[in-house]
Amino acid sequence: MTIQEMKDKKRERGYTYAQMSELSGVPLGTIQKIFSGETENPRYDTLMALERLFSEPLMVNEAESPYNFERNGSYTLDDYYALPDDQRVELIDGYFYNMSSPTFGHQSIGGEIHRQIANFIMENGGSCRPFIAPVDVQLDCDNKTMVQPDVGIVCDTSKIKRFGIYGAPDFLVEVISPSTKKKDYALKLSKYMEAGVREYWIVDFVQGKILVYFFESDVYPVIYGFDKPVPVNIYDGALKIDFSNIAKWLEEGME
Repeated sequence: MTIQEMKDKKRERGYTYAQMSELSGVPLGTIQKIFSGETENPRYDTLMALERLFSEPLMVNEAESPYNFERNGSYTLDDYYALPDDQRVELIDGYFYNMSSPTFGHQSIGGEIHRQIANFIMENGGSCRPFIAPVDVQLDCDNKTMVQPDVGIVCDTSKIKRFGIYGAPDFLVEVISPSTKKKDYALKLSKYMEAGVREYWIVDFVQGKILVYFFESDVYPVIYGFDKPVPVNIYDGALKIDFSNIAKWLEEGME
């Protein structure tokens, strides 16, 4: 398949570069350089990955699922709410992404981060509200996107609705799972930044690192390990998340 044929397929399917990166595993910057012509002779394995993307049926799945999404790209919140109760998905720009059930370790990490945030806010009489998944977040205030971040903080309480949160929270955390890694590192990073999220953390407990994206800064990400507290920038570092308990659990074999 030629680059021009791939461009035609991209236009036909309505893919964004971020979606192509998430689905193919090819870095976003690499795809942009290939399609702009900046990279004239892409690597063979890169071309094969992109060709496989355009050769596969138009479907976005993170894990095996009994449900097929044949209209991906055109789904709305009406479709989201019509799904069976046992079908866990996120809706991003009209595409459904299946979500596998979180592991005990995944939930423990999210719960520990949420606990420390909630304690800090309560002890300091703060007005912001922390939340933990599953909470629906209508990120773009439209009918094409509904996500469920692992942990978050919303400071504009008018955004808190009965169904969940309407608009961009101030702070979000995603705990990486094997099935969500590409989505959390690429697609959600760009979505959260564009939506107006102030700070985004990616907690990769397999790699033992936290990537901190503070979008109000000129320098990001800042990468931390689990060996020292990590400052929350929206609180100017007054709140620091201590990962020592999480590190201990991981040493004991928590998965």
